[in-house]
Amino acid sequence: MMQTQQTSTKQDILQFLLKGDKATALELAESLEMSPQAIRRHLKDLEGEGLIQYQSVQAGMGRPQHIYELTSLGRDRFGNRYGDFAVSFLDTLAETVGREQVISILQKQWERKAMEYRRLVGAGSLQERVSGLVELRKAEGYMAECYPVDDRNSDFNTKGDRFVFMEHNCAISNVAETFPSVCGNELEMFAAVLPDCTVERTHWIIDGEHRCGYLIARKLTVDC
Repeated sequence: MMQTQQTSTKQDILQFLLKGDKATALELAESLEMSPQAIRRHLKDLEGEGLIQYQSVQAGMGRPQHIYELTSLGRDRFGNRYGDFAVSFLDTLAETVGREQVISILQKQWERKAMEYRRLVGAGSLQERVSGLVELRKAEGYMAECYPVDDRNSDFNTKGDRFVFMEHNCAISNVAETFPSVCGNELEMFAAVLPDCTVERTHWIIDGEHRCGYLIARKLTVDC
């Protein structure tokens, strides 16, 4: 009974954010007639599931307010058919101009995306850039995370030079099943965003695994 009630409350929060776009925890608590503490527990769970995200906004001299909104994944909970429409559209386009032309168009799209990502992640440390990439992917509906790899068996000092980048869901899985070339495009995109690194795929959702994973490693420079 308790689990059912929690699920219903979370759904109410998602519906409120869908209708109102954004809200604070206090606004949600007042609307759903719950305590702010209880609402915050549900918000933390929803954020962990990748369904919502927040921005911190400074209001006066007090602590920053968290403004919550749905992620793309959260919006997908309400049964939109954008993925099916995208696949249908690409199939129709392939029948019209040919499959190879569609694959070329998708390649161009990822190249543009890589340029946008590279601009947004900036030129900080590798950790800062990878963390920025995680946040960009989260905002697009991917449950992304990263963590450093400390290779103690290596002869080199690898601290801060190697990261595992994970996406626990694919926001374009429908398209990837029909046009698997987009997965290769994604790998190329990450490599273009981090030109001083090598990017290798370690896990692949479309291959039956539960997540997509990449090993990001700074390229070694050899002094002559």
